[in-house]
Amino acid sequence: MTTWAAFESAAPDLAATGRAMIERTGMGEALVATVHGAGLPRINPIDAKIIDGHLVAYLIVGSAKLAALEADGRFALHAPVEPAAPSEFLIRGRAHAVTDPGLEAAAAASWSFDVDDGYRLFEFDIEQCVLGERPDADAWPPRYTSWRPSAS
Repeated sequence: MTTWAAFESAAPDLAATGRAMIERTGMGEALVATVHGAGLPRINPIDAKIIDGHLVAYLIVGSAKLAALEADGRFALHAPVEPAAPSEFLIRGRAHAVTDPGLEAAAAASWSFDVDDGYRLFEFDIEQCVLGERPDADAWPPRYTSWRPSAS
């Protein structure tokens, strides 16, 4: 697994397309799927941003998605799809709570709402990215590009 910065360095075109899709409305938006134990997967909208080379999101303390990520960490994050050009961008990996005070401060300073003790910052480490490109709604099948970090 790797950070957004390492992904961007290894696959700059794919990362630029993915970032544009996540940030297409001016805010970072995504759907995140989580699992917790034997329970069913959950899908929730989140605000996500790329801050100093890290893909991060604030999660509400006490929420089911926070509990799932604290307990398991596995996620699938999907950028919103634009109906006119319905390309898809997906990230799979593991999330963890951010403990770096510098990253926490940078994220809090750039977030669209006031961050307080009711939120916890998580970073989404990347295991795989998939882009399914479709120039318009009639283009089928999508043209897929996939990336994984090289084994070290």
